[in-house]
Amino acid sequence: MSSSEHTPSVGRRSLLAGAAGLGAAAALPAATAQAAPSQAVPAKSSASSASSASASKGRYPANWPDPDTYGLADDRLDLWPREDNSFVLPLELRPRDKERGKVWIRDTYVNCFIVDGRPLYVATGTTRVPGLDAAGPWNDGIFVWTARSLEGPWRLADTTGIRPNAEKGKVWSPEFVDENTADRTVVAPWQEYWTDATYGKRGHAWAPELHYFRGKWYIVACTGDYSKKVGSFMLVSEGGVEGPYRLIEGSLEKPFGESFIGGPSFIEPGAYFHIDGGLYTEGDDAWLVLHNNLYAKFTDDMENLVTPANLPTFQQTPYSPEPYLEGAYVFKYGGKYFLVHAAWDRSSINSDGTTRHAYDVAASGRVQYQYDAIVAVADKFEGPYSERYTAGVAAGHNNFFVDHKGDLWATYFLNPAFGYYANSSRVGDAAVPGVVRLEWTGPKGNRLYVKRRK
Repeated sequence: MSSSEHTPSVGRRSLLAGAAGLGAAAALPAATAQAAPSQAVPAKSSASSASSASASKGRYPANWPDPDTYGLADDRLDLWPREDNSFVLPLELRPRDKERGKVWIRDTYVNCFIVDGRPLYVATGTTRVPGLDAAGPWNDGIFVWTARSLEGPWRLADTTGIRPNAEKGKVWSPEFVDENTADRTVVAPWQEYWTDATYGKRGHAWAPELHYFRGKWYIVACTGDYSKKVGSFMLVSEGGVEGPYRLIEGSLEKPFGESFIGGPSFIEPGAYFHIDGGLYTEGDDAWLVLHNNLYAKFTDDMENLVTPANLPTFQQTPYSPEPYLEGAYVFKYGGKYFLVHAAWDRSSINSDGTTRHAYDVAASGRVQYQYDAIVAVADKFEGPYSERYTAGVAAGHNNFFVDHKGDLWATYFLNPAFGYYANSSRVGDAAVPGVVRLEWTGPKGNRLYVKRRK
């Protein structure tokens, strides 16, 4: 899922000089975190509280020691989005957002591109329609917001010149099927809305990413679990960031890759493909990154994959056993490749009565607690990648990016489906367009963490 090389800027603001050590050599148990939710709730307004200066020039924060057992999760509050390191983007509200006062969004994606010599920030994600409490069994497509700075003002992309009677900011939707022509496909048959007796109206777009590559705008997204075919696709704009967008040739017949058995039990055999597709670019080359272990190079014209079938896999260091992972994303910084996944931290009780936090497979007695961002590092795009580590608590299904000042950020949305942010006292703070500062542990440590407390 995305981004070209980002090299640390010489002479710019140095990063945090030191980080807290392991202390008592144990991650905070769930009970501790739940007893102090105010420390873990992100700020609701500006970036001012997240922009404190770092310490001594030329020094880097330390890597935290890895847990004794590979696969244990680190849920210390230092790795949470907090008031001192994060904020919620003030995206322009649509009519559907007025009652809540902020945009309901999952899989938040934000990035910064230099377009015509000026920074342009973009934001998108998975949204829901009025009357539904989730983004299924249907939603109405993909919305885009833009800004000239991370703090805003954030405006909906101006799509009124393309569709004067449609909701502003909506750049793609299954409802745009009427725009198909003989030589231009906006919505493929496998992406159209459909109905059945159990769920009624079905079909949606999830987890979009927006990229500016070789002077063109691309969106990579996936159809969700209730679609005719579940999997990833790519759109290319024939204009600006607002579109109009059409499908590339490689997405006309089916999602990328090959179908396999997966997803919820109600998905028909042969209808499930790899979700959470994203784009990674470096120089003049581009690769598709697919959930949760596949990649493929695009053809020079960006209309298809060089090898559409039998896609290669990243060389990873899996857990044992490997749990279900989502949102694969590749980010290059300081000459290293960072492979990011979303994983559920499941809590359980050890034999001595203490709480165990781990990226376990689902099983009786294991409770979904937090949706984390886990990261592995490599010298090459394809790997081999190091053992994974916890980079951010509650920051799962995100992306990393560099702002126009050279500062590092990650997105987060606080998953309302299960766990900590599904609690009725916190669900109002979930599903938000959040951004949190990152810190780099330097050319020797080569890790990216949510900015930890000194």
